[in-house]
Amino acid sequence: MTVLLIHSHFGPPPQRYAELAHLGSLDIIRDSDLTVERLHEATGLITSIHLDQDGLFAHREALQALLDRGGRLFFNGHIMRPLLAGLHIYVPLERPNRASYALTRLSEHPIFSGIDQRSLEENKGVAGFYGRGHNPMPEGARAINSIGPSLLPIDWEWTLPGGGKMFCHAGNDLGGMSRDSGHAPLLMERVAAWCAGEIG
Repeated sequence: MTVLLIHSHFGPPPQRYAELAHLGSLDIIRDSDLTVERLHEATGLITSIHLDQDGLFAHREALQALLDRGGRLFFNGHIMRPLLAGLHIYVPLERPNRASYALTRLSEHPIFSGIDQRSLEENKGVAGFYGRGHNPMPEGARAINSIGPSLLPIDWEWTLPGGGKMFCHAGNDLGGMSRDSGHAPLLMERVAAWCAGEIG
């Protein structure tokens, strides 16, 4: 049993994830190589904003089974397909300005322990890379971080009835957009550890 990182774009995977794969902490697999069998073998799954959601939607029963046996899903990006019952489609910000991209920590979480959420607001001096909207929370989910003055839940965690968990980040890949702050490698390590059930 292992954590799978679905690598969905051209080029190499993020360096820290590649290092973790070399250490045996996770397996990296392309969208086109994802099968029901690989999902049955997995304890956790990490997706990117480039995920082929139609492809994963076709395997939604195996994805649900992963969570029903206590597995974990870390979802980066915009929900455009209801991969699990209870999920809702991504809602972009309306007429955003700089204040719309302000980030606020609403609940503590081990993935963000010791990290000032405001340090993740900008990438190369530009705000909005962290996210420009939100995936509405399913019933029973807990908001971790919010965006804008309305405190829209850009990051949330959901514990499903079977004991599995989903963490949803409604923006660019969490580690990839944290280079300016220097937190990218740490965030990727923690995402992998969370999917493995080692934290949180």
